Amino acid sequence: MLKIENLHVYYGGIHALQGINLEVPDRQIISLIGANGAGKSTTLKAIMSLVSKPEGHIEFDGVDITKMETRNVVKQGVVLCPEGRRVFPDLTVEENLIMGSYLRKDKDGIKKDKEWVYELFPRMKEREWQMAGTLSGGEQQMLAVGRALMTKPKLLMLDEPSLGLAPLIIKDIFSIITEIKEAGVNVLLIEQNAKAALEISDHAYVMETGRITLEGTGQELLNDPRVQQAYLGEAK
Repeated sequence: MLKIENLHVYYGGIHALQGINLEVPDRQIISLIGANGAGKSTTLKAIMSLVSKPEGHIEFDGVDITKMETRNVVKQGVVLCPEGRRVFPDLTVEENLIMGSYLRKDKDGIKKDKEWVYELFPRMKEREWQMAGTLSGGEQQMLAVGRALMTKPKLLMLDEPSLGLAPLIIKDIFSIITEIKEAGVNVLLIEQNAKAALEISDHAYVMETGRITLEGTGQELLNDPRVQQAYLGEAK
């Protein structure tokens, strides 16, 4: 599905990504965990062609997307739900969802996917005519994910979906991410809540200062003493 080989990204004199290799196989949730500044968000931006002059190779469904225009990456079926939600505050919930489908022409498919989003997020259906800027943080996160799903992605990339949310809302979000995978959408997840991410991940990678330093199944990393000490708050 997605394959990254020897990816390097530079920001001025900073070597932000230092030759990373990563794969997202079909029908899996893959997590990237690591501290702030490790390069996780830069990896997603590189996939979306939102960084200048990346080096290496990024392939999606057999197509080289390394330097493809962002809108064409989206057309290939890759979508990023960025950190910080970034809904359109002066548009309604319904209008935000429709904005997610702007590259699509299949009216029946758009209607069907909107109904699916409302099934995943019943609160959005209840608030479909409410201005997005008046929603709670958790509701805005649900809307941001729903809007991303309206592009009809093959690969959904989520950047810190639990950031700033209450524990009960986080539980809902992660449960829905699993449902999204079961519906046939692949997920690449960046998350500082390492325990929650690893619990739902088929495979995961640990990033430190621009490099991937560990990888394994979600369960393997949950049981790894190095991960437990660094990211799960457990003593040696």
